[in-house]
Amino acid sequence: MGIVTKRVKNRSYAYLVTREGRRVVHRYLGPAGDPTVEKMIINQKETTAVPERFGTLFWDTDLKNIHIKRNAGYIIERVLEFGNLDALNWLQRVYTVQNILDVLSTRRGISDKSRVFWKLWFGVDYA
Repeated sequence: MGIVTKRVKNRSYAYLVTREGRRVVHRYLGPAGDPTVEKMIINQKETTAVPERFGTLFWDTDLKNIHIKRNAGYIIERVLEFGNLDALNWLQRVYTVQNILDVLSTRRGISDKSRVFWKLWFGVDYA
């Protein structure tokens, strides 16, 4: 799924692109300048890369070198250990709760204090 903008004469229009079987389907969202469409485009971009506002969480790595899918465990671990509520909201838009819980139970970079807190937050028995 992605959002594509197309120019027709002097205007830009946004389309949501999805795959249905072998077909690629474009659904019209509206003019690219519309505030709701602009917000959708920004949200789409934020789910494909780590936003720069979270650069302090990844102080030891260049944000351009972090891949959302390949480095999922690393990203989730850092956000759970050092992130704020904004970072958590972004994390939940990008990854499923099950992915977050898997990282929470397997990664060693999360402190015991944080692990207990997040298990309570997500309603998991921490014993």
